[in-house]
Amino acid sequence: MIEAMDRKLVKALNANARKSYREIAKELGTSTTAVIRGVKKLEASGAISGYIPVVDPASMGLDLTVVVSLRINQGRLLETQRLIARDPHVALVLDVTGEWDSLIVAHFLGREDLNAFLKRINGNKYVARTVTHIVLNTIKNDRRVAV
Repeated sequence: MIEAMDRKLVKALNANARKSYREIAKELGTSTTAVIRGVKKLEASGAISGYIPVVDPASMGLDLTVVVSLRINQGRLLETQRLIARDPHVALVLDVTGEWDSLIVAHFLGREDLNAFLKRINGNKYVARTVTHIVLNTIKNDRRVAV
């Protein structure tokens, strides 16, 4: 179970992970040492798995975002998902319930880039069917966890 101070710490890091531990401690009304210990504890437990810049894919020329629904056969779900996850275009691979086995979110430079990716995916002998949805607008895309 996550403690109240851990939640406060994660909220502070969600707001700005580049703040100094001293600034966070002042904001939370605790010591810098307590913040350092709390962050190390969250990192060691895997609750915090890294720190990355939040980059708009379009600013890097990746103007085309898609969601691909996959049906995977022959009991090779995890193996196929892991293979697809290694592709640098792929931002997210989900194992889901319902009509589809997996959903992928990926970013591409354009149609040719997407077309090559889909041909590779559909060329996998365990992929039975795909449906590709082109994202017209992204309303919300937030990796921060609400705590």
